[in-house]
Amino acid sequence: MICEIAQLGAQVLRQTAEAVADVHDTEVRRIIEAMQSTLATTSGVGIAAPQIGESKRIIIIASRPTPRYPSAPLMEPTAMINPGFQILSDQQEKDWEGCLSVPGIRALVPRFQEIGIHYTNQQGDLVESKLSGFVARIFQHEYDHLEGKTYLDRVENNTDIFAESEFVKLIAGRNA
Repeated sequence: MICEIAQLGAQVLRQTAEAVADVHDTEVRRIIEAMQSTLATTSGVGIAAPQIGESKRIIIIASRPTPRYPSAPLMEPTAMINPGFQILSDQQEKDWEGCLSVPGIRALVPRFQEIGIHYTNQQGDLVESKLSGFVARIFQHEYDHLEGKTYLDRVENNTDIFAESEFVKLIAGRNA
């Protein structure tokens, strides 16, 4: 089932998502399947349940090279239920982000470079891992959706926000 992606201004994107009580619940499985199907139709690298209108603490991280993120590392899409993280290094880096819920805009966003994460997988097992770089950025971006935030809330200066068309010109100029 492919869902409409909630757009900036939708109330669900500004709510704190509810914890999942039972990972084996058929509704949880339905939400994850809908998230996977919806994400697969985009060039995004992650999605959060609120983006498909479900205020639940579920994210999918699916880093892969796409036209939007050509140098993204390849990984299997991973559903994460009730995720959380700890900062392992205070080092932050500003890099470009976009969002399926905020089409046509890119911005430079500071994110922690190394984080320790924990989540429950679809089998009900607790998983702990360390993430760094781009995948850590995706995790923090999607986690923000569970807290009722978008990447634009993390931008330090409005001059770091670009129209997608200007972003493409900027990147093309760097690669010329």
